[in-house]
Amino acid sequence: MTYLIALICVIGIASGQILFKLSAVSLKKTGSFFDPSTMTLLFLAFALYGIMTIAWIWVLQKAELGRIYPLMALAFVIVPIGSYFVFGERFQPQYFVGVALIMAGIVVAVRSA
Repeated sequence: MTYLIALICVIGIASGQILFKLSAVSLKKTGSFFDPSTMTLLFLAFALYGIMTIAWIWVLQKAELGRIYPLMALAFVIVPIGSYFVFGERFQPQYFVGVALIMAGIVVAVRSA
């Protein structure tokens, strides 16, 4: 259960990054933090980060930091995938080599702890 909540935290943090980028896009378009669309996106991003931080604190009560923290590296995989689908960002083939290395590193770190 602890690892599941940790994974939810990682997905939530990654989703928050996408919301922050959407906020930046909205800010560029509107020119104001006080525009309702920009404020809504920022509020959602902050709220999600806050909820995920509380959940992460719960996870840290249940698990050793050294065992659970490598899962946070999954955000380096999830955020670019989200940016591809939400913003249409493209990546070079070398990027996928890096993602594979990150995922292999996560597996090694989690299994060794």
